[in-house]
Amino acid sequence: MRYFTSDTHFYHKELLGMNDFAPRPFLTVEDMNETIIKNWNSVVTDTDTVYHLGDIAMYFTRPAITSHIAVNDILHRLNGHIVLIKGNHDNRALFKYLAAHNENMLDGKPKFEFHDVGAYLKYDHRQYYLTHYPFSMGIVGNIINLHGHIHHYAFPAKENINVGVDTPEKSYIDHEIPFGRPFSFAEIEQMIEGKAVDYKKRH
Repeated sequence: MRYFTSDTHFYHKELLGMNDFAPRPFLTVEDMNETIIKNWNSVVTDTDTVYHLGDIAMYFTRPAITSHIAVNDILHRLNGHIVLIKGNHDNRALFKYLAAHNENMLDGKPKFEFHDVGAYLKYDHRQYYLTHYPFSMGIVGNIINLHGHIHHYAFPAKENINVGVDTPEKSYIDHEIPFGRPFSFAEIEQMIEGKAVDYKKRH
């Protein structure tokens, strides 16, 4: 199966607590990190693929190798193949370190795949553009932009779906999504349909 997430912000202590921008009800980054790992692994298996749409972590150290090792260790505790799309807080040095420590999993496919700007998918009569930043597409047919970056906000267009861990658009899903658990295609479809209905009511 394929799943989608964004803005995990592992180790980002400044986001802890309840706020309008990125509500994260944790006392420590360790608690937040472990919750994301547990909820991710509750649905993702090692044969699945997760598209991570940027801002993996906020952990910068001197020497930088210390934070690179820590983030690499976290990512290797997460099940599945991970397609990493670069966010504004993901530096090239981290991507280079992850690429240097990439390895094939039991199915022969590499743990990581890397994209600087975005990726493109076709699924169930829809086209998906996967990016970190939301982008305005104008009037389109069955084209959806899955994105992150804006945390607990929604882009004001029905074709843009925020798949970040703290997205408010998970309210369109008919069941609870534990914090940090990636979204399945079925859940993405509920978000698309729910936002379209909501958008029509408002316009």
